Amino acid sequence: MKTLSSILTSPALMVLLAVGCTSSYKHVIIVHGILSGPNDLQTLSRFITEEHPSTKVTVIDLFNNMESIKPLWKQVHGVGKVIQRIMKKSPRGVHLLCFSQGGLICRGVLSVLPNHNVHAFIALASPLAGQYGVMKSYYPSSATDSVHFLCYNKFMQKRISLCNFWNDPHQQVKYLKHNNFLPLLNGRKPHSKMAGIGFSCLLLKLVLIGGPDDDVIIPWQSSSHSIKFPMFLPQFYREDTFGLRTLDARSDIIMCSCSGVKHSEWDSNQQVFKRCIKPWLD
Repeated sequence: MKTLSSILTSPALMVLLAVGCTSSYKHVIIVHGILSGPNDLQTLSRFITEEHPSTKVTVIDLFNNMESIKPLWKQVHGVGKVIQRIMKKSPRGVHLLCFSQGGLICRGVLSVLPNHNVHAFIALASPLAGQYGVMKSYYPSSATDSVHFLCYNKFMQKRISLCNFWNDPHQQVKYLKHNNFLPLLNGRKPHSKMAGIGFSCLLLKLVLIGGPDDDVIIPWQSSSHSIKFPMFLPQFYREDTFGLRTLDARSDIIMCSCSGVKHSEWDSNQQVFKRCIKPWLD
């Protein structure tokens, strides 16, 4: 006759318990950045499954490579449909892990959905407060001051994703008048696209990851500190236009800064994963 001790320590029970624990992790949805695609995020996906076996991980296979420069509202609606289908099959909820421009797409998706079950929105090196700078190794600093001529018009807003989040602090009147994406997300301009609720009403955690050695996100604080203490648009935190201050009051904004990481390295740096991403993938 088997004793209680032998039953509790049997290999079969250990396997069942292990399967039960690993399958309890929420589905992770990964959204890639500009000029990249699902294949570029396989290392990040592998980090997750190695740490949490049996976790369902979906890397969105849309708007890949050159298609990723299409206007952001188009990408938001395309990616949003895929995310909605995954959420319907994930009653326990999902996590969004969004890299670079993908973070802005995820912000857009959360803003247009009246309901969602996203538990953690993890923005990895994403210019959530906008971009104002170009890679210094390739372009002169004077190029930054000229981008608003290219971007702040109806023609380019409907064609190039970068123009949708170009946030020139010296051209705020033109930015608010012509930019048809970021000011809407920040609650600076009313629009029928928005769901009418801040994502903090449903979101449990907002994880912001960035660092001073990022050579693409300029200023680098746009990926973390600037969305909480924004240097460009203090109104969207102070006035709580989309619920950021509400999240902060609940202590549900987590900022993780890492030095020595270039932009192309965020999604394959295991130390970044273990320190900044893994703790929030329950």
